[in-house]
Amino acid sequence: MMNDTPRANRPHIAIFGRRNSGKSSLINAITNQDIALVSSQKGTTTDPVYKSMEILPLGPVVVIDTAGIDDEGELGQLRVKKTLKILDKTDLAILLLDSENNDLSFEKEILNLIIKKGIPVIGVVNKIDLSSPDIKEFENQLKLKFLMVSAKTKEGINKLKEQIAKKAETIDFEEPAIIGDLINRYDVILHVVPIDKAAPKGRLILPQVQTIRDVLDHRGINIVVQDAELDEAIKMFRDKVKIVVTDSQAFGRIKKIVPNDIYLTSYSILYARYKGELTEMVKGANKIKTLNNGDCVLISESCTHHRQKGDIGQDQIPKFLEELSGKKLEFEWSSGTTIPEDLSKYKMILHCGGCMINRKQMMSRINKAKEKNIPIINYGVFLGLKFNVLDRALDLFPQAKQIWSP
Repeated sequence: MMNDTPRANRPHIAIFGRRNSGKSSLINAITNQDIALVSSQKGTTTDPVYKSMEILPLGPVVVIDTAGIDDEGELGQLRVKKTLKILDKTDLAILLLDSENNDLSFEKEILNLIIKKGIPVIGVVNKIDLSSPDIKEFENQLKLKFLMVSAKTKEGINKLKEQIAKKAETIDFEEPAIIGDLINRYDVILHVVPIDKAAPKGRLILPQVQTIRDVLDHRGINIVVQDAELDEAIKMFRDKVKIVVTDSQAFGRIKKIVPNDIYLTSYSILYARYKGELTEMVKGANKIKTLNNGDCVLISESCTHHRQKGDIGQDQIPKFLEELSGKKLEFEWSSGTTIPEDLSKYKMILHCGGCMINRKQMMSRINKAKEKNIPIINYGVFLGLKFNVLDRALDLFPQAKQIWSP
């Protein structure tokens, strides 16, 4: 079902405009539902609001309703900052103008940022039921073609949907395969899924589910076991298993069980290339020995799970990094959809698999680190190094293995 598509796997369409330009009303008009809060009061939308929906023929998407780019005051400027951060995850932008607007200074500023980031953009003039704007003047000032709509009367909304679908055809929304490009039909993939106190009750975590589905999509065969049953599973299917995929934290327990002629890797290493750039993460691992005493390291996770004693990000990663580097380090943490705006204080970033953010946002984080020459390492790559199995875990990825310096 459409609603079962995870948010991180949907194209992200963000609407930018001034307060009271009709961004929320436009979302309601596009979906023909009252799903966004609408008010004549300026600044009704204070934080970005995510709406999962379907726009045919594009399919499942996330439409992001943002705060006004002209918001005022100290609090207003914080809202504008949050709006601008949305650009890091935007696949397609809609720049919305009020038909009665004459000053385009805010629109010029946001449009320049959209263009700088290479994001496709559709210009829309709303509220044409209230006035007849000189659309040519808008187009001349902003060097952008505009569609004229009325979110209230629905005039022009169908044309806008058609334009969204047409523009989407030129955008590569498709993410790379997780594992499907590494297997052939009938290949057996053995998944090791530890069930411990950190595992969600009654279900698998998203990377496990998505990897299993990717195998099915590429006509492979899945076998799923806990680590305690791995030895028996290997005996039963010894000559049929091509790849064993495990939780990275279990590397230390299972690396001796899996024969050397069977590929061994982890969900997080698969996600290092699915969501980001595996080679860059391996480069980061090469830099661990360059850390010095007192260096500050950022540990970043894209979700906001409840941390328990022994948490991988809070407790284990810091301990392991100090062991591997031989240095006493300082640590800071970030979680959720944002990372610190200023990364200059950090000497290294360790990042989770990124299953809760889209590829565009993950690549934005990687690129920001690269711009500052800050090594960034994915959890899976790091734990492969910690458990002395990274060299083997990269056998499936020759380009990344070539970069690795054990």
